[in-house]
Amino acid sequence: MVQIAWLGKKSPFCGNVSYGLSTTQALRERGHQTHFIHFDNPRSPESGSTSLLANDPDVSLPYLVKSQVYTIPSPGAQRELRDSLERIRPDIVHASLTLSPLDFRLPDLCQQLGVPLVATFHPPFDAGMRNLTAGTQQLSYQLYAPALARYDRVIVFSQLQAEVLIRLGVPADRLAVIPNGVDTDRWAPSRHGGDAVLLQRVRQRLGSERTFLYMGRLATEKNVEALLRAWRLVSPQGCRLVIVGDGPLRGTLQNSFNESGILWWGYEADLNTRIALMQCAEVFLLPSLVEGLSLALLEAMATGTACIATDAGADGEVLEGGAGIVLSSQGVATQLRTLLPVLRDQPVLTAELGRRARQRALERYRLSRNIDAIEQLYGTLLATRPLAA
Repeated sequence: MVQIAWLGKKSPFCGNVSYGLSTTQALRERGHQTHFIHFDNPRSPESGSTSLLANDPDVSLPYLVKSQVYTIPSPGAQRELRDSLERIRPDIVHASLTLSPLDFRLPDLCQQLGVPLVATFHPPFDAGMRNLTAGTQQLSYQLYAPALARYDRVIVFSQLQAEVLIRLGVPADRLAVIPNGVDTDRWAPSRHGGDAVLLQRVRQRLGSERTFLYMGRLATEKNVEALLRAWRLVSPQGCRLVIVGDGPLRGTLQNSFNESGILWWGYEADLNTRIALMQCAEVFLLPSLVEGLSLALLEAMATGTACIATDAGADGEVLEGGAGIVLSSQGVATQLRTLLPVLRDQPVLTAELGRRARQRALERYRLSRNIDAIEQLYGTLLATRPLAA
């Protein structure tokens, strides 16, 4: 079994957090010893871990600023990280990159310690560079490419993402395409089981109308305003749009689109409630301008929800061939104005799309497949690791 030092995020909630928690839990269930190193000031009220206990599998590093997008560590964080790695003595360091200055220092640190270094690179992208947001994200890729070239392996979620990094100078042999995975036993249609009482409670709050759902960050790159504009123009009778999530645009959007056909659920911390929301939804909508590979999309697919997403990042690739409806990231509101009435009038279509989405998730995006690939990657790196003198 492998001893892993995992660098990632536990808060605030985002796709990076979901990826890190689900992956490390799955690795632990397979017998690997995983130490989770994350930014969480040890003396803050939210902290439940400390770097002072020798047998503590979690290590907290101090920070100055932490958001869903980036983290600025405290001046002493690098020293604490090094001390922690020297104490843990892992076989592998795996960094689920948090867009932090420490990301650029890890290659030197791990080389000095003689430990193989793996990264998972999450930032969203749009290979077509079709909007200003995509151009801004491209700068992140340009900034990171020289550092990523010095990692032993970089996990990306699709071949499209790999091609972007190769064009920026990251050697192809350093890249490993391992799509996100989802626990398809837990994220499953309600008929497969679950908490019936919780499901009923969520249904009561949603009401009797058919549920169209967005779940994710409320930020510019998610393009939720386009969805809201289209919904206001169509106002599909008998349907309700539910917005689950938080972010910098929540206040502005909620003030501008606070009509009866839209339910602002807010941030939902409880995993089982998020699963119940997906199970209650008939249609999941993801209007993003840029993406990586959306975990929320995979979760919706696994629960058998009809999925509508843009072709940003790898999301179009996930739904291609009939597993969902793929929109262009350009002109989302116009496309949705045409599509929403069809979805309203064709419940047989949404049921079939949900069935196909579930099947696609089972075939390609099970969490177990993801963990198999990560274990194989670890094995390859450890097999080629130079023996200690």
